[in-house]
Amino acid sequence: MAPKKRIGKKLGEILIKNSLITEEQLQRALDFQRGEGGLLGEILVKLGYVNEHDIVQALTVQYGFPYIPLENYELKKEIAKILPENVARQYGIVPVDVMGNILTIAMSNPLNERAIEDVEMITKKKVQVFISTVTAIYGALNKLYKES
Repeated sequence: MAPKKRIGKKLGEILIKNSLITEEQLQRALDFQRGEGGLLGEILVKLGYVNEHDIVQALTVQYGFPYIPLENYELKKEIAKILPENVARQYGIVPVDVMGNILTIAMSNPLNERAIEDVEMITKKKVQVFISTVTAIYGALNKLYKES
């Protein structure tokens, strides 16, 4: 899968433009990121400046990944069998649908090219990526892979 190209602005700029954070909040988050590491979107959520949906919406603008609200999606157990639970949980990936040679997945970090490559190698399918919130991803994983 070819890596997605960023469309225009950085995440922080998009959030500021949409009046979701201030310049000062962005600077605090960037300082935190320099010291502790981590993804900017997750840091902004952790600091309480935005919610997960704000980040997902900004990422859809920034990179063009389509959003899927997993909370409203009926997941199929047979599709879960395509991707081993340990891989799904390691990368935070929910297998959503399969059509022919294409596996549709939802993930909160669609820029993780290694995860996408690993899924393609394991499943022998091309991957189509949708973005969703961390909370929705782990809620879906818990439903899909719970003990029968």
